[in-house]
Amino acid sequence: MPRTCTICSHPERPEIDRELASESTPNRRIAARYGVSEQAIRRHRTEHLPAHLSTAHEAGQVAEAGSLLDQVRSLQRKALSLLEAAEGMGDYRTALAGVREARACLELLLETEGELDRRNVVNVLIAPQWIELRAVVIDALQPYPDARQAVAQALEDGVDHAGA
Repeated sequence: MPRTCTICSHPERPEIDRELASESTPNRRIAARYGVSEQAIRRHRTEHLPAHLSTAHEAGQVAEAGSLLDQVRSLQRKALSLLEAAEGMGDYRTALAGVREARACLELLLETEGELDRRNVVNVLIAPQWIELRAVVIDALQPYPDARQAVAQALEDGVDHAGA
């Protein structure tokens, strides 16, 4: 049965992990400060600390992302509130500015949640270069009717598959 890591079960583990992560304090000094062996510190540093730090880092990233989304949602609520106030006062110029800001917040939220994709989509099948190349290939195969027919059919089949 494997031994329990004395550092993982130590009551001051968070402090030990912080010191180990900073790498500025020698193992011997950390061991003496917390009443553990230097071997236990070394073993914990190599076997348990990387996984612990990785998990903590990922959790921090998730928390930060959640916080940023909350900030965007807060900005959107504020923009909508200001928009309503401007409309109520008949200040339509400011209301239009509020509409633009609320829309920008909404777009950012949609992009973040994967509901809005702004990446360019290129349809090469209607590109003039493709149409010209296709015509050149078919014309070049004029002396070879069987090959021309086979290539034309393959191109047509390829177009059908691309559109599906």
